[in-house]
Amino acid sequence: MLGRHDPISIENALNETSSPPPFPSSADRAAWERVRETLGENRVSEVLAEAEAATEVPALPATLYLEFSRQGSREGYEGPANRRRRMLANLTLAECLEGEGRFLDPLLDVAWAICEESSWAWPAHQGDLAAMAHPVIDLSAAMTALYMAELDMLLGDHLDPALGRRIRHEVDRRCLAPYLARHDHWWLFDTPQRPVNNWTAVCNAGVAGAAIYLEPDTARLAEILARAARSLDDYLSTFDEDGGSSEGPAYWSYGFGYYTVLAHLVGHRTGWKVDFLEGEHLRSISRFPLRTRLSPGLYANFSDCDQHVGLVRAHLNYLSRRLDLPDLARLVREQPGGGEREAELTWALRDLFWHPEYVDGDFVPGRHDWFGGMMWMISRQDPANPSALVLATKGGHNGEMHNQNDVGNLIVHTETDSVIADIGRGRYTKSYFGPERYGHIANSSRGHSVPSPNGHEQVPGARHGARLLEHRANDHADLVSFDLREAYPPEADLDSLQRTVVLRRDENRVQLSDAVRFATEPGSFESILTTFGEVRILQDSVLLRGVRGALRVYFDPETVVPRIETIEDVDLAGGPADVRRVTFALSQPAMESSIHLRIEPESV
Repeated sequence: MLGRHDPISIENALNETSSPPPFPSSADRAAWERVRETLGENRVSEVLAEAEAATEVPALPATLYLEFSRQGSREGYEGPANRRRRMLANLTLAECLEGEGRFLDPLLDVAWAICEESSWAWPAHQGDLAAMAHPVIDLSAAMTALYMAELDMLLGDHLDPALGRRIRHEVDRRCLAPYLARHDHWWLFDTPQRPVNNWTAVCNAGVAGAAIYLEPDTARLAEILARAARSLDDYLSTFDEDGGSSEGPAYWSYGFGYYTVLAHLVGHRTGWKVDFLEGEHLRSISRFPLRTRLSPGLYANFSDCDQHVGLVRAHLNYLSRRLDLPDLARLVREQPGGGEREAELTWALRDLFWHPEYVDGDFVPGRHDWFGGMMWMISRQDPANPSALVLATKGGHNGEMHNQNDVGNLIVHTETDSVIADIGRGRYTKSYFGPERYGHIANSSRGHSVPSPNGHEQVPGARHGARLLEHRANDHADLVSFDLREAYPPEADLDSLQRTVVLRRDENRVQLSDAVRFATEPGSFESILTTFGEVRILQDSVLLRGVRGALRVYFDPETVVPRIETIEDVDLAGGPADVRRVTFALSQPAMESSIHLRIEPESV
């Protein structure tokens, strides 16, 4: 437990440790020359060119801030605000690499402009224009504090002294003082009204990380770090005993990435007398992306997560070395790089210094992965073959972080393509919610491969979840079976609803069986699969054809009637447009019945 680190022991560790900054300042030209040599002149030239192109600070008028409250638009304000911060990162690293002073004036302009922003919080998290006496600490505010602190650490000796004073004033006013004085930060501690999530890691890391750089009073710094340690206990408790997070791999990268940043800063500052990365549970959490990878770049994306996930290379590199997890270094080779996170000063800086030791071979995932608390099972037909059949399925409950009402959902992946897919985040549809109102289809069980008894969808809440009936794995098959009755409302009239999902390695197929028993009278029942692919109904099967892979789903035509529903989708995340719901319905109401589907890869 991190909460064992009390302010007194932390202050003692701080006072007993005298350490240089965790990264060399620009004044250490020998260190930055070594960075130049490692990068190579082509990459250095690219960094300098990016900085040279950053000639004008993006404007942030008040009307852009109000766009969210007026129209629900986040991008109008967040776009230029993030461009300011990318400009800050580009100019900072360019000046460190070159060391000639030609980027200092534009850097002063953009840093001063950020200091003058009415709020460092995003409009979606604050609403109205800033209340100056009551600053909101959100993801953006906390990350901005860390950016500004690391700018000061890298270039403070070369910056105008007024900027250093302004940075300290703004970070204290917006983050450090309210962090210590107020208890209305919903992300700080877990409560029944507002459970914590990735915000807890990111916000604590931003605030406490900035304090490590800027706070000269060790007693006050110790109070901040002790509060962060207690809060981060709540964050770590969101991971199950096997290191799984119901937020999924993308939020793991974001939240646990910033957790790792703070762990490094705290460890470095205290001579590792305070270590936030010790213990087997932290090793299990660090392995989460290794265990949820379906094929290179594609992950089990249950909850509010994209299936295409680009992990931060510096983060994987650091964990690989720090925790002796060489597979994370192998996973780095699959990452395209250049993502949104890696453009932040926090990660752009660490990408220059956090390199793994060379590890032979490509990453090969395990044959079977199980997260007991979340009830996630990921099963691979042939882990060494990225194109082989993969099954991912989940139990869990409908009160999870970024909840999606998807108890019993499954993904079937073949030829590096999730043909039966979780539709993921950012999808809004007209046809379901009406022509005048957009709604988040993924939040409804209608957007997932789950059953529909008597036409009812699942209901939200932690008490509406799966009961695990059986889980086993061997050389021939991996199986999980759930009772899903509690995920549905009483009006569904369920006595029991058992879903069993099996990957048969010996037959290279997936079996899906739904057995339903109604409580009072015969009912209707449907098993539903969601896909972005094209769908064709045949006599005893349905052909699902994705971009790279295809599946044939066999059913019993004597008891099951299939149909297709196309949901015209407005995808805010830039992925496939339409979702197709393939419904396998009992041909007539019954007190008790079952639907059996056999799912096999098909040549494209």
